Amino acid sequence: MKILVFLSALLFAAMASGADAEERRITVSATGTAEAAPDMAVITVGVTNQDRQASVAMRATSDAVGKILARLADMGTDPRDVQTRDLSLSPVWSGRNASSGPAPQITGFVASNRVVLRVRNLDELGQVMDAVIQDGANDFGGLSFSVQDPAPLEVSARENAVTAAMAKATQLAQAAGVTLGPVLTISDQGGGARPMPQMREMSLSDAGGVPVAGGEISVAVTVLMEFAITD
Repeated sequence: MKILVFLSALLFAAMASGADAEERRITVSATGTAEAAPDMAVITVGVTNQDRQASVAMRATSDAVGKILARLADMGTDPRDVQTRDLSLSPVWSGRNASSGPAPQITGFVASNRVVLRVRNLDELGQVMDAVIQDGANDFGGLSFSVQDPAPLEVSARENAVTAAMAKATQLAQAAGVTLGPVLTISDQGGGARPMPQMREMSLSDAGGVPVAGGEISVAVTVLMEFAITD
């Protein structure tokens, strides 16, 4: 019986010690960033046409988009950098919002087609934008900048995040009057290691021939770290 009580006491002491050790740790999170000049632009251009006949609207849109794609090919654009999106054909209604009167009728059709284009040589960006507008693009969906290879930026951002987390943990330990121990766990929170380009919406009147400043883009990485407390 005494042996059983003794073993129970040892087990309780070990559990209490483990719980105490579990509590004596500092947990921090920090975000590191890295900046660089962009080396690639992504633009979205489209063609929209309206006509009483659906086939005419779609044909006019398809012809313009075909000219745009042919011009891009002539300019040496890699096929992998051009993607068609949002091909649509919608009816145009008249009297649809009227509370009384004749029943709504379809009076025409709107055909639309958008193309997403990556420009890997920023020196050619203005020329490309001018060309697609001249060939019939009448819908400009926006412009964003990014980097072709974000991996080096992610490495720098991750290193900066770890440095910031360690500095934060050291500050907390000093403020609490304890000694910071070794790293127990470290994890990359993910989801932030992506370029965060500044989007810029532009009208067609501004797009052609106007210099566009890319500025810098930023990549952010967040880490979570746990440190032991040694005293």
